[in-house]
Amino acid sequence: PVHRQEIIFQQDGAPPHFNNNVRDWLSANYPTWIGRGGPVPWPARSPDLNPMDFFVWGFMKSEVYATPVNTEEELQNRILAAAQKVREKLSHKVIVGAMRKRAR
Repeated sequence: PVHRQEIIFQQDGAPPHFNNNVRDWLSANYPTWIGRGGPVPWPARSPDLNPMDFFVWGFMKSEVYATPVNTEEELQNRILAAAQKVREKLSHKVIVGAMRKRAR
């Protein structure tokens, strides 16, 4: 099983993430978290630890909003379908390869 104490949580530098309540919660639940004001400083938008960031958000947006969304239920279904496509397109091998390229 995965234990939170062993996970390094990473977040971006969005202003809502810098709120004292958020930082306090992260410190209580993830002693080693990366983000502005956290125990491990890390520059915002750095892709070093998040290889999916190059691909996933643009892909999801293009899939979800390929045509206008009419209902909340339709939006949820499209998000789930796009997430499934991400799982199909990304494998551990792809992510490891992306990390190796950055390590050079």
